[in-house]
Amino acid sequence: MEVTAASPRRTRKEVRVHSALSLLAEDRVVFEGVPVTAVPRTLLDIAAVDPRFLARALDRAERRGLLDVPAIDALVVRSAGFRGVGRLRAALDVFRIPAFTRSGLERRFLELVRDAGLPRPATNLFVAGYELDAFWSAERFAVELDTYDYHGGHRAFEGDRFRQEDLKLAGIEMIRLTGTRIAREPKAVMDRLARHLSQRRRELHPQGQRPRTAPLG
Repeated sequence: MEVTAASPRRTRKEVRVHSALSLLAEDRVVFEGVPVTAVPRTLLDIAAVDPRFLARALDRAERRGLLDVPAIDALVVRSAGFRGVGRLRAALDVFRIPAFTRSGLERRFLELVRDAGLPRPATNLFVAGYELDAFWSAERFAVELDTYDYHGGHRAFEGDRFRQEDLKLAGIEMIRLTGTRIAREPKAVMDRLARHLSQRRRELHPQGQRPRTAPLG
């Protein structure tokens, strides 16, 4: 059992005590009649003492609809210097949804492809019965651009995996890129995309054979 107290307490064998200079009202809630720390404060305490468990705790909070990113940000600001603040801030980055619309994400992706000197893909093209966000026909390679709101839910989750399996059977390799990843590490994304395309050329056109445009579908 772990307890957070606003005044010094002696640690016992069965209880780990965390000391806090103060626990504001927003740091406390009552659950089934028991005063407990609110989810943001609990996550900060976990970051301080068990960083390996932090990612799991964040995932669990999100699944239960308890992950309030603005509330955690406010806690981080007023807890500057507290042990675990840096870990929590870094771990929270993946849960920040970038301000991309679907069309905005597509435009940003094509800009990065152009700036990286990569061949421009066909976009929103129907291949093998599916509409692909980006498709390089010579390499039989596709990129699916994911936003959380567009691909959320169980039906979309299952459908996305069935779709990738069908494309694989049609000889098309596909990777998925999220808006979060594109916003956070654009150069790394383009570097890996260039490697994927190069690898596909070697697979489809061994011994330096000149690639020809593959039939669609």
